[in-house]
Amino acid sequence: MRVRDWQDILSDVVDDGRDPDAWRAVAGQRRQHIGEDLFLGHPDVGVYQLKTYAKNPYDVRGVGARVARRIDDDLDPLFPNRHEEDDAGLFGVQRPPEDESQAESMARRLEETVKVHAEAPTSPDDFFTDVMEALESPAFGPMDYEFDARPDRLDSLSDEFTDADELLSSELDDLIESDGVGRGFQ
Repeated sequence: MRVRDWQDILSDVVDDGRDPDAWRAVAGQRRQHIGEDLFLGHPDVGVYQLKTYAKNPYDVRGVGARVARRIDDDLDPLFPNRHEEDDAGLFGVQRPPEDESQAESMARRLEETVKVHAEAPTSPDDFFTDVMEALESPAFGPMDYEFDARPDRLDSLSDEFTDADELLSSELDDLIESDGVGRGFQ
């Protein structure tokens, strides 16, 4: 397992290009530390674990690693499923258009998508999927996320990848320490 900058992990996700709507995610606060934990999974690509924190409102820093090469039968129930009746939300990873021509093309597709859904019966899931496809999102899907807590799935995934979790926590704690975060009132 190779620890890398969290942005490099997201670049891998963006560049992969396989079934963008097959991604799933689980995220929430870190255990007893500042920052957030995130697991991104895709059946054919694998599982990535990221740990991040906001150094300031404009600078998010973090580390990550690929912790599994695929989602097997043991890992599958630890990620939300689009067709479950649970409270999973949705997420999407975006990349900016490469030039003005691509931006105009994306805007036209998005406009047509919204018009079609405004004129016909639709479900929120179908609308979300069509919007993500119109925007050429490289990764999107269901997400179990708690802003001020940890979903049970996050604890289960952290427990499944204990060694990776400990290594990434140590690396992130070193990054936080070197950035001087938390020393404001000492």
